[in-house]
Amino acid sequence: MKFQPDALDGVNVIARLEPGRLWVHQTPFQSSLLVPWRGEVQAWPAQEPGDLTAEHFARILAWSPELVVFGSGERQRFVHPSLYAALIERRIGIETMDTAAAARTFNVLVTEGRRVLGAFLLPPA
Repeated sequence: MKFQPDALDGVNVIARLEPGRLWVHQTPFQSSLLVPWRGEVQAWPAQEPGDLTAEHFARILAWSPELVVFGSGERQRFVHPSLYAALIERRIGIETMDTAAAARTFNVLVTEGRRVLGAFLLPPA
């Protein structure tokens, strides 16, 4: 599935999503990752929602996003709110959806100039 646009100056954009692979601009990633609206993409060592801990979500605080779009894999799966309590305490919104929907939503929000961070789970293909 290809997403548009391919590039915005200085902004991370999800270009494409394939089974087990997500493309940020023209770079493919084959494991779960954190994609800030600007800056370096980082690995997020988890494959399934059950792998996540509060520490996974605490890493997000360093970016101070206004919103986190959490892509939970091929289908929408919620994690316990205690895992992202640190985000709630800092008044950072979090929306959970399947990874494809999260990628599309991330792109819309970054084109609007929002400080959004995508937290995408990518199970192996």
